[in-house]
Amino acid sequence: MKKALLITASLLGLLNLSCISDDWEDKSENSTIVEQPIVGKFLKNVLIEDYTGTWCQYCPRVLHGLNQVEEEHLDAFPVSIHRTSGSSVDPYNFPAAPLELTIGLSGYPTAMLNRKTLWDNEISTTEIKNQIKLNSDLGIALNSTVAGGNINLDVNIKFAADLSNLKLVVYILENGLVYDQVNATGYFGAQNPIPSFTHNHVLRTSLTDLVNGEALTGTNNGAIITKNFSIPVPSNVSNANNISFVAFVIDATGKAINVRGADSNTTQTFQENL
Repeated sequence: MKKALLITASLLGLLNLSCISDDWEDKSENSTIVEQPIVGKFLKNVLIEDYTGTWCQYCPRVLHGLNQVEEEHLDAFPVSIHRTSGSSVDPYNFPAAPLELTIGLSGYPTAMLNRKTLWDNEISTTEIKNQIKLNSDLGIALNSTVAGGNINLDVNIKFAADLSNLKLVVYILENGLVYDQVNATGYFGAQNPIPSFTHNHVLRTSLTDLVNGEALTGTNNGAIITKNFSIPVPSNVSNANNISFVAFVIDATGKAINVRGADSNTTQTFQENL
């Protein structure tokens, strides 16, 4: 699959990328989940981080794939990380260069599963289904209120094994952002640009360090940890009613070992096998 090319613009590691192609090679393989749910373990969801741009002519390929994920009601949570590239300005640009360097981003569009696995054929959901598992050693539940210009978010994490060297990453997203999307694909009616395209799950703020997260302690079997975040609604959020959250735990390698997303004003229970 060809995509944008990466050019080192300066010694500071700035990225200047441009889209060049829409062809891809399907490397996905079908697999059948043979595991049985273990009492006390948790459903393992999938994190999808989509590096994208309103200026990127081949990014609608991934947007189409994300629509498929939602239509199939898969246990996956997308995060759209919008980027400005050189003179190609994105109104929702998020300063994600450190994360891009960490994953070795080579161009746009790029979609990563659980931060470590490339979603190689983004118009198929097979690779995502292969990442969904029945027995995770930790589960996540989010409780949030958004009111009066303020956010109060509890991230609850429950453990079914003794774990160590874990870190938490928490995102604030915004849905319903309307802006034209450049398009050189056959998706969305092959319109170019796609007028007044609705951009969802757009990353607006990271409540923890973007790359390294926030260290977790007391991650022992049976423990429940709660991390609270009480902040004003970020100034770059256009409509507080459209806020949602994604929280995930990474291991020592930086891989997301479980993730959960939720709309605002939601109270969740753990996805625990009973």
